Parts: sequence; C-alpha cells; structure tokens
Amino acid sequence: MEMKMLMLLGVSLLSLAVFAFAADDAEGAEPVVVTMETSAGSFTLELYPDSAPVTVKNFVSYVEDGHFNDTVFHRVIPGFMIQGGGFTADMDQKPTKATIANEAQNGLKNNKGTIAMARTMDVNSASSQFFINLVDNSFLNFRDATPSGYGYCVFGRVTDGMDVIEKIGATKTGSRGVHQDVPVTPITITSATVK
Repeated sequence: MEMKMLMLLGVSLLSLAVFAFAADDAEGAEPVVVTMETSAGSFTLELYPDSAPVTVKNFVSYVEDGHFNDTVFHRVIPGFMIQGGGFTADMDQKPTKATIANEAQNGLKNNKGTIAMARTMDVNSASSQFFINLVDNSFLNFRDATPSGYGYCVFGRVTDGMDVIEKIGATKTGSRGVHQDVPVTPITITSATVK
C-alpha cells in the first residue's frame, strides 16, 4: 500500500513538473535584442514578447523593414521622455502599417529606461512611434480599461547606452511648424537592427 502511494505521489510530482515546464515554455519567449545607431551614439533595447507579443512583433517588423532608418527623435522633453519612430528630419511623417491593440495591462511599468508605444487619444492607435522614459512616469501606467486610464504599453527597456538616451534628453529644443519640443539639431536614427 505504501509503495502504491509513493508511486502515485511520484507520478503526480512528475506530471506537475512537466505541466510547469510546458507553461513556462509557452509564456517564456526569449527577449528580443535591438540595437539602434543614432547621430548621438548607439543604444541597445531588450524587448519582451512574453509580456507584449503584439507590440514586440509590430516593433520588430518596423525594424526589419528599415522603417526607423533616417527617422529622428522629433519630441524631446527633459525630465520626461524622448519620442521617435515616425518623422524624417524635415518633419515629414512616414507611412505606417495598421495600428495595434494596446497591451498596457501587461504589468510592465513606465519606469526610467523603459520603451513604450506612443499613441493618440485613441487607446488602440499605436503604430511605429515609440518613446523612452527618462524618469519613472507612473502616471502613464495602466490603471483601468477606460480611455483615460488605459495607459501606454511598455514592451522593453534600454540595456546599454542609457547615457546616449540622457544626452538626447538634454538636447536643446524648439518649434518646427505645428510641432513643439523638436531638437534644434536633428538627432537621427541611422540604423536599427535585430541581433
């Protein structure tokens, strides 16, 4: 009787271990590494497809299509964030793909050094533009599923080159047409690659 109980316990533990491994495998997609070369220096991003699969797939598709090449950081606000991914140095907006669902409810926070998707007042309007937080911006986090509480989807973080991000964040800005907080000297993304 004891032997049967021990065998049953052993089989149960083995089943639990296999189930836990399968669950981890389904949820634990490897981070994606992207390097961006800019006129201010280079930085490296680690993206989290396990937390934001739609957003990471979208961002990587723009990287692989060369969309970010020759775009600028068109909005820089010291003590807040730097934004890029949509405009050329002449402030011409590049065409984009369809917008994506907002995954801001994924638990990742808009802390210093994280990358998140920019959007309009429409919760599900993100396309190619992104921003990198210069400080912890908790007011941008998901609070609830309302237009005012949905927040901005974090999908990765800067793992190398935060000094470059801070340098961009300290650049002198002005207005260009209807755009405000535009760097006086354009800061261009010369290339973006998936490692």
